[in-house]
Amino acid sequence: MAKKARRFRSGFVTGIVTTLGTIAAGLFTYKKKVLDPAEAEAKRIEHNRIRANRKSHSAHQG
Repeated sequence: MAKKARRFRSGFVTGIVTTLGTIAAGLFTYKKKVLDPAEAEAKRIEHNRIRANRKSHSAHQG
């Protein structure tokens, strides 16, 4: 009976560790595929806005 309990416990822990690893990999992939590109796009838009503002001010210097 002790062998069955030990094997069950070992399999249970292995399953939990595998599940947690899968969830972590999914979250990491989501961050890399969705969140990082969105942040990069926001930075690009902000940079372009600053450049356009600077350009419009320099065009009206007389």
